[in-house]
Amino acid sequence: MPKGGNVVTDTAGYDCDVLISADFVLASAPPEAGVSGHHVIEDAALAVSAGRVGTVGRRGELANLRAKRRLELGRSLVLPGLVNAHTHIAMTFLRGWADDLPLAEWLTQHIFVKERQLTAEIVELGALIGCAELIRTGCTAFADMYLFEDAVAAAADRAGLRCLLGEAIFAFATPASVSAEQAMDRVRGLAERFTGHSRLRVAVMPHSVYTTDDAILRSCLRLADELGLPLHLHVAETAREAEDCRRAHGKGPVAYCRDLGLLRPTTTLIHCVVPDEEELDMIAASGAHVAHNPRSNMKLASGVAPVPAMLRRGILPGLGTDGAASNNALNMFAEMNACALLHKGHSRDPTLCPAATVLDMATTGSAAALCWPELGRIFPGGPADLVALDLRSPNLLPLYSPFSHLAYAASGFEVRLSMADGRILYEDGAFTTLDIPQLCDEAEKLKQWVLKTV
Repeated sequence: MPKGGNVVTDTAGYDCDVLISADFVLASAPPEAGVSGHHVIEDAALAVSAGRVGTVGRRGELANLRAKRRLELGRSLVLPGLVNAHTHIAMTFLRGWADDLPLAEWLTQHIFVKERQLTAEIVELGALIGCAELIRTGCTAFADMYLFEDAVAAAADRAGLRCLLGEAIFAFATPASVSAEQAMDRVRGLAERFTGHSRLRVAVMPHSVYTTDDAILRSCLRLADELGLPLHLHVAETAREAEDCRRAHGKGPVAYCRDLGLLRPTTTLIHCVVPDEEELDMIAASGAHVAHNPRSNMKLASGVAPVPAMLRRGILPGLGTDGAASNNALNMFAEMNACALLHKGHSRDPTLCPAATVLDMATTGSAAALCWPELGRIFPGGPADLVALDLRSPNLLPLYSPFSHLAYAASGFEVRLSMADGRILYEDGAFTTLDIPQLCDEAEKLKQWVLKTV
């Protein structure tokens, strides 16, 4: 697909597959421009061909294009598909199961108990439910860390979403792997299977510092180098974790990761709630990314990540939901709203995390955290991953600033169109890739499995 505004013409004589027009489009510069923001085009249109964006411009400029299908969205806002920088997508099966508990108790006494009896079938079904929620609320790509990631891959592929997959690697046996070595073998298999896939990519994802050890983390680093994969892990999520790390290693979790060689531009540190000032400088100097999960951090009372301090250092965090067991939603609009408000309230400074910055976090920041920089943008030649909001919704009236509405007013359920890789996944109340009534029935079976599992 050539860039510079050219449109691909197919052999049937059409200029594009789909021509979308709307009152507003949030367009972006390509990633090589080094600019993370978005700009508003009014009375706009864009062409989509072969999964890519062609021309983006004013409606009148594109009116004569020959399109297989025209989508006249009218009073709508088209924006890049949101990117979820961190989740455990299959954990919808535990949504609402063990609320209002500290992280350590929540994990060891409730979550791990259920997960010990996980199967690939449970994971795939939970992931399908999660994918449906992402599609419905305007998210077209996500990073996922869990067990039986081949089942997550199947769900994401069926749903039509983009996903960065990572089998969770622990120092102890899981239902999917008897050892860290076997989990790494699963990563290797995923990488071989999905090389060249347009929507599915793979990362090495050791769970955390406190659930692995030096040898495992070094092995994960070698595996990432060998296969050319990104690396994701939970880091500095709670004060207790940081204290335990200092007792065990004489340094905080971020410094520990740096000294192991883990901090680099292809690494994403998940949560980063309690890094100290020196550790923040380490992250900035290394070019590593951060996945910020404000709602999960608040729900588990883990604390407030120092996002304003990150932004001052030039670190644009990605935004993630974490899993539905600790959020309890996979809604990136809710996450943007929480992020914008949390840091203002916590710091008592209303200028922090403005709306446009929060949108950048949920798009280009998250895309960078996935090492997939072309995502989270609408630009000629870029992926046709986009969503449209219905601006006729009463909570979006009137409109002065699209950025304001995205961060403060929208719920996500104003989404009327979700498209990934040029394929429409949801349109005006109808899912095109998933059978929602069937998912509702199967969700009840999941519930019964959870209630019977001890």
